[in-house]
Amino acid sequence: MVSRAPLPRLLTALNRRRMKLLLAIALVAYVASVWGNFVNMRSIQENGEQKMENKIEEVIAPLREKIRDLEKSFTQKYPPVKFLSEKDRKRILITGGAGFVGSHLTDKLMMDGHEVTVVDNFFTGRKRNVEHWIGHENFELINHDVVEPLYIEVDQIYHLASPASPPNYMYNPIKTLKTNTIGTLNMLGLAKRVGARLLLASTSEVYGDPEVHPQNEDYWGHVNPIGPRACYDEGKRVAETMCYAYMKQEGVEVRVARIFNTFGPRMHMNDGRVVSNFILQALQGEPLTVYGSGSQTRAFQYVSDLVNGLVALMNSNVSSPVNLGNPEEHTILEFAQMIKNLVGSGSEIQFLSEAQDDPQKRKPDIQKAKLLLGWEPVVPLEEGLNKAIHYFRKELEYQANNQYIPKPKPARIKKGRTRHN
Repeated sequence: MVSRAPLPRLLTALNRRRMKLLLAIALVAYVASVWGNFVNMRSIQENGEQKMENKIEEVIAPLREKIRDLEKSFTQKYPPVKFLSEKDRKRILITGGAGFVGSHLTDKLMMDGHEVTVVDNFFTGRKRNVEHWIGHENFELINHDVVEPLYIEVDQIYHLASPASPPNYMYNPIKTLKTNTIGTLNMLGLAKRVGARLLLASTSEVYGDPEVHPQNEDYWGHVNPIGPRACYDEGKRVAETMCYAYMKQEGVEVRVARIFNTFGPRMHMNDGRVVSNFILQALQGEPLTVYGSGSQTRAFQYVSDLVNGLVALMNSNVSSPVNLGNPEEHTILEFAQMIKNLVGSGSEIQFLSEAQDDPQKRKPDIQKAKLLLGWEPVVPLEEGLNKAIHYFRKELEYQANNQYIPKPKPARIKKGRTRHN
């Protein structure tokens, strides 16, 4: 009888070998799968890293641009400045130096090589008027209100701080009075302490609505002391009085410039003055608003002429008041027509009711300035107007891009507004 035991054993051995083979195959498959996943993950990781690098580059690119802009600002090119020796270079303070006239005066004194400190509270002044000097070793800008005392070492003080257009100075008449009285006292006190010479930027408004034509420096004026313009007119008159009181009592060197109508770049477009109103209205195709009949006369000088006159007066030996203005007289109506023609505007002329206490005639007698300072205006009216029109056109383009279109407005007072006088 033959035994069958070896057959099951054989089958069992074959099954074990098959199982081992299957396990080996499974292990190989698993290793291959793991390796494939690893390779895929590596590829994904590399792609992810590339995407991340691209994303980082997108973020960093504008930062690189800003860094380049900053590097350019650190190597800013300033307007050409003369070199003055220590004995010729003066330390000069300009109050209201970021305003229309003050910023042009800053330009001249900086380019002449002096050290200039501008003080402004930015009520009507703007930093952009003097930003091209920021960072220059001869220039300093201080945000300060002259109603508060200022302690600084200077050789000359140009005291220009005060709103000068009717809407601005009538907006807060008490503040206007304080600036022209307390502010002037503070600057005279500073001049006394440090032995500086002070030039007061006075105004043709001290003559009021004149009964003498043209107006010379000996005319005492015809001013309404309680009218809407009195805060400015009388503020400047008492500022002149203070200057001569300090000169007589304390020996302070003073100069007084009586400034007539001035225009040019950096004027506020909606400050309510004749030039800015007419140019703005003509450029926008709106009616040119003339208050009254338009027969009132004015004499306009370009800002560079005024700046030259101020510097000449400061460095002269003339301590009595001096008129600085253009004796070329025009009616307001003539002036409106002139601007219309220069702009090429089809605007109509609209007549409105006459403003209270508006002077009927204004023309300076500048014989004193000619004789003692050797000064007179040299920029023709039409040339100056073309420069102002070009500036205003650029400003309109700039402000249109920023979704703001200025409109000329008369003086107004917001009811219920809390003011800090």
